[in-house]
Amino acid sequence: MKMKFRSCCMIASALDLIGDKWSLLIVRDMLIHKKTTFKEFIASEEGVASNLLSSRLKLLESLAVITKNKLVHNRKENIYLLTQKGIDLAPIIMELVMWSDRYVREYNTVMNTSETVNMNKNDVIHFTQSEYQTFINQLKNQLVL
Repeated sequence: MKMKFRSCCMIASALDLIGDKWSLLIVRDMLIHKKTTFKEFIASEEGVASNLLSSRLKLLESLAVITKNKLVHNRKENIYLLTQKGIDLAPIIMELVMWSDRYVREYNTVMNTSETVNMNKNDVIHFTQSEYQTFINQLKNQLVL
């Protein structure tokens, strides 16, 4: 996939790929909440429109951040799973959680809390990534390959 980037800056380039309003929320839902289907994503409290969700899933798939699969017993519904590239976004998501807890709470006082904020960041990242990998491994025998 050929992308047009606004500059040669590494941060701007990464944001050009995954910095839209929805992509990291989809990754969050997959990584933390183990969501795998369109129906599960659309039910997220942020209320993404179905056309936007569809386009973001296609974008993330084209970037190899996620894969689209089918279950052996249900070949109609798509099952989305993070690739290693997607799992490797865990540190970014954890940093956003910590930054948000520290600086955004004053603007959104009803924002939920995370028990992971006061834990060792690297331990949380490793746990989240390995827990997701275990989740994928448990699903693999149910997927059409």
